[in-house]
Amino acid sequence: MIVRIMGEGQVKLDDSHFAELNKLDDELLEEMETGDEEGFRRTLGALLEAVRRLGSELPADSLEPSELILPSPEATLEQVREMLSDDGLIPN
Repeated sequence: MIVRIMGEGQVKLDDSHFAELNKLDDELLEEMETGDEEGFRRTLGALLEAVRRLGSELPADSLEPSELILPSPEATLEQVREMLSDDGLIPN
C-alpha cells in the first residue's frame, strides 16, 4: 500500500504491517476522544515513525495514488479530528 504523510511524501508499505499501524491508530483515536493532547502527540509521532521505519520512501518525483493519507507531525489534535472518519486514519 502507498501511504502519504502530508508535507513529507509517499511511502510504500507492505500490507503485513497493517495490524501494527491499526493498533497505533486505535490508541490515537482514544486519545483524541479524551482530549489527551500529550498522548495524541506521542502516538501520532509513533504512528508516523512506524510508517517511515517499516516502509520504503518513494522518490520525490513519483506521484502514486495514496491509499492512506496521514497528517504531518505538526498537525494539531483539532486538525486531525477534522481528517478522521469513524474508522480513524487507518480503515479497518
